[in-house]
Parts: sequence; C-alpha cells; structure tokens
Amino acid sequence: MSFASEVKKELTQLDVHREHARAELAALIRMNGALTLADKQFVLNVQTENPSIARRIFTLLSDTYGVKSEVLVRRKMKLKKNNVYIVRLKQDAKEILADLEILDGLFFTTGVSPDIKGNQQKMRSYLRGAFMAGGSVNNPETSRYHLEIYSVYEDHNNDIATMMNYFGLNAGTLERRNGHIVYLKGAEKITDFLILIGATQNMLKFEDVRIMRDMRNSVNRLMNCETANINKTIIAAQKQVETIKFIKETVGLKPLPEKLRELAEIRLENPELSLKELAETIPSGAISKSGINHRMRKINEFADRLREEE
Repeated sequence: MSFASEVKKELTQLDVHREHARAELAALIRMNGALTLADKQFVLNVQTENPSIARRIFTLLSDTYGVKSEVLVRRKMKLKKNNVYIVRLKQDAKEILADLEILDGLFFTTGVSPDIKGNQQKMRSYLRGAFMAGGSVNNPETSRYHLEIYSVYEDHNNDIATMMNYFGLNAGTLERRNGHIVYLKGAEKITDFLILIGATQNMLKFEDVRIMRDMRNSVNRLMNCETANINKTIIAAQKQVETIKFIKETVGLKPLPEKLRELAEIRLENPELSLKELAETIPSGAISKSGINHRMRKINEFADRLREEE
C-alpha cells in the first residue's frame, strides 16, 4: 500500500460531527460524483478506486441524511485493472446535492460554499474530503517532498488553495492538461497539512522517516566532506614531499635556512601528517598551522628558483 493510500485509510476511520461530515461529503461528491437520470429519477454515482473511501461515503450518507445507498464493484479493463467502487444513491439525490450546495436549481456549482469557507472546522473537513477524493503525497523515503490535490475546475482549485493558505500552508496552483492542481512543497508544510486534516498517525510516520532520511543524508555529507579533506591533505603532502625531494636531489637540504631545513626533514620522515600535526612535531617548539604554511611557501620558492636556474 502506498503512503498516500495509508493516509486516506486513516482519514476514513475518523469520527466527525454531522456538520463537519457534510463538508467532507461535499468535497467527495463534488470531486468524484456524477448525477444521472434513470427511470425519471435522479441517481447519484460517486466513484473511487479505494474501498475504504467507498465505505466512508456510504457511511456519511447514511449517518448524515439517513438514506440507504448501494456499493457496486466494477473492474477496469485497461492499464492496472484495479477495481472501481461506485456508491450509488437513488433516494433524495437531488435534495442532498442541494443541501450540500453542489446543486443550485438545475445548475451545478463548481466552487466551495461560502458557508464552508467561513468556518475553520468545516474547511478542515472539506480539505480532508478533497484529499481523499483527488489527493496524493510522495512517500517520505523519496528525494522530494510533494503533496497535491487535483480538481477539474479552476475556481474549485483556487478555493482549495485559499483554504490551505488560510492555515498558512503557502500552497501553489498549476494548470494540468485535463484540470488543475493545488500543491505543497517542503516536509514541514506537508506535515502541517496532515495534522490539519486529522492524519496524525501517518504524520508521525512521515516525520520519523523524514528525520531518519535527513539524518542519513547529513551523515553522508559529513563523511564526504571528511573524505574530501583527507584526500586534499594527502595530495598537498605529496606535492610537498616531491618539492623537498627535488631540492635534496638537486643541491641537498643544507642550503635551506635552519627552520626550513628542519621542517623539510620532518616532512620527508612523516609524509602522512597534516599541517596541524606537523606543527606539533617541530623539535624547536610547536608553531601554528599558519607558521607551517609560511615555511612551506618559502621551501616552494626555494625550489622554484632552483628550477629557473636549471
């Protein structure tokens, strides 16, 4: 089961107040429902590939309006061939859609009701229904954090973004080929959204996985930096040894000033030491790392003069 499916399954198990259930139901039906006419009566079909969401819709209709719907199962013939679950309501379908402010007379409304947008709890419930109907979220194990909700209508998509941003989520919107999406980037905003819609358990799982992944990445970065520093030290030491050997083979080390000769001899004897470690082994007394650097530059200058004379 994908992480998004686990989040949706948790959401279907939440208890909600009747008024908040109406807001959740409004999102589920507006985004996944279709109204047809059969035998001179209106029939509402709400379709989903998630059996838990189908049960949720069935339960919300029953608990909120006292109506009995039926759940049909169809099998897709293409692609993944997943089951499709259809919650079909033949009783009072038009009246329920009007009560949810999805149907206004004979016309469908595509935006979110002002009654919902003006109430924090109803907005939370509507966003929960919207995520169950058209939402997805990347597994926190992946390299990018992304959550989105798909809508057919632009004004509905903008309303969802407005509600998200009411809670400070900094949601963005994009137009897709067959509709629109509102999206969240960044682990913290996704965590805040999961808390907002009530997916507490999966929020904790998301945070645990994210923290462990970020910790592994931090450790890897530190190890890479340490390896790079070690390689840099080795390369620098090799160049110093080669320079000192050149001087020794050309004129010997005696022409070097005493302090430079002292350092050159120690470097030849200890090619693996860092500059800091070299500074601590000077017999005449430990000096600073910058002091070692200064003496090494003088040795390099001496070698450069020898090369020019050749």
